[in-house]
Amino acid sequence: MGWKTLDDIDMNGKVVLVRVDVNVPMENGVVTDATRIEKIVPTITDILAKGGKPVLLAHFGRPKGKVVPEMSLELVLPALQAALPGHRVGFAKDCIGGPAKAAVAAMGPGDVLLLENTRFHAGEETNDAELAAGMAALGEVYVNDAFSAAHRAHSSTEAIARLLPAAAGRLMEAELKALEAALGQPQRPVVAVVGGAKVSTKLDLLGNLVTKVDHLVIGGGMANTFLVAQGIEVGKSLAERDMAPTALEIVAKAKAAGCTIHLPVDVVVAREFKAGAANEVVAADACPADAMILDAGPATVAAVAAVFATAKTLIWNGPLGAFEIEPFDAATNAAAAQAAAMTRASGLISVAGGGDTVAALNKAGAADDFTFISTAGGAFLEWMEGKVLPGVAALET
Repeated sequence: MGWKTLDDIDMNGKVVLVRVDVNVPMENGVVTDATRIEKIVPTITDILAKGGKPVLLAHFGRPKGKVVPEMSLELVLPALQAALPGHRVGFAKDCIGGPAKAAVAAMGPGDVLLLENTRFHAGEETNDAELAAGMAALGEVYVNDAFSAAHRAHSSTEAIARLLPAAAGRLMEAELKALEAALGQPQRPVVAVVGGAKVSTKLDLLGNLVTKVDHLVIGGGMANTFLVAQGIEVGKSLAERDMAPTALEIVAKAKAAGCTIHLPVDVVVAREFKAGAANEVVAADACPADAMILDAGPATVAAVAAVFATAKTLIWNGPLGAFEIEPFDAATNAAAAQAAAMTRASGLISVAGGGDTVAALNKAGAADDFTFISTAGGAFLEWMEGKVLPGVAALET
């Protein structure tokens, strides 16, 4: 890989500035899900083990360059302390200048320091060089462990990486290795599953994937748009009829690239969108005019399983149906279970990401068996779209 890891830089006795993502959900000033905090612990403990002093840079919420007390990272401090038992976790009321310098100077062996919200400075989101220099002045090494923020060219993710010896943290390293295995130098055949509501939000994604993968399985509401493009009526289903010409362009691009697109052959339809609604399975081209497609049918699930059976690599983004409500989660659950079983049994490399995807795979009980689940949201999507991520590019040697 073209970037350094924690193993490539001497950190002994050095102040290590670590860009992390601790933008966690909160309620009444208390962290309700500490997953993101737990994920940065390996990087922090490795830096400590190598004799470094970890100083954490992070954003929280969208304060738009102003000091907003309810978006202070001090609120995250108790959860961070709980994740690092045996270490004193300090806090500085700014990420540059006097308060930050004094807090860094006061650090002892085994201490960790959290700096205040980088977005309290307007220059953070404009990638301001002066702000980056102010942050860089606090340390001697820079580590980026926030892949989820790597698609933003901000002072704490991009400009600062060019001012100090830079490396990827353990979470960033794992993410980049998983993505390289999925699309960079994958084992073939490669199958991609793309679901979700709208084609319009995933145009770049679909356009890039059909040139990189061998099979593309399309599900969810966007599959309806592709059916409409083929002249198939979908009743009252969610479909972007105006996107039909674009869907046909994607089909043509896939054909030229040797990628096979797989659409539903049968569908589950209902007259109302609610849990337990009366439903029936019909052929994909036989949706009643007064019904809506809410899931892929059993024949489609069998066809998807057959495609999975040929795969060495699987990339997944988006559900196959309205997975939030039963029984319209059946296709997503069944396909996820198949992917999980193959990952366990035959060494399938399975990489998934995106908010709905993570929720769907967790609901299906399949997430733990996937090779890698990205929690990076926008950064994962932009990487799948083939875009350069500034925070990653800045680490490249």
